[in-house]
Amino acid sequence: MISSVALIHRHYYNAAPEQRPAWTTEIHNATHRRLADGRGVFSAGEKQPMVAKILLAQFGLSVVLAMLFWGFDGKIAGYSVFLGGLTCVIPNAFLAFRLAVPRGDPGAGALVQAAYIGELVKLALTVLMFSMVFTLVRPLAAGALFAGFIAAQLMTFSGFLMRDKQTEINKRDTHGD
Repeated sequence: MISSVALIHRHYYNAAPEQRPAWTTEIHNATHRRLADGRGVFSAGEKQPMVAKILLAQFGLSVVLAMLFWGFDGKIAGYSVFLGGLTCVIPNAFLAFRLAVPRGDPGAGALVQAAYIGELVKLALTVLMFSMVFTLVRPLAAGALFAGFIAAQLMTFSGFLMRDKQTEINKRDTHGD
């Protein structure tokens, strides 16, 4: 078994030796604290974690695109776009759930292992869902299917933009600008 780097206690230089170094306590960082108290990785005090917002945005975009394609190109294109969106959202939701569930080992190594396994299963789920859609759904508009998948995947980047905007707001609030 590979030992976790996060479980190694490091003693950093301490300018005030009479005080205990900050990083030698057992619960030494925010991720470790959230995992240890059962809150998971994605709940950093937010009412609704960013991951849940992104998943909802991906699903919402899939529904809106399905309605637009249905209206402009017919029902086959409409449900094809929706199936493409679901082919993105369901594996992403699995990965988010896999990373959010608290584990017995709260170390960074366990989190990295969960991320690797979750990403592999997400990829397998995506392949499985595409295979099922192509074999079970007739008729199917392949272009619309991939358009829905790609649009839902691109919605992930909006999460980065939301996070950057939230970071700017937090900086402004803390600095009083």
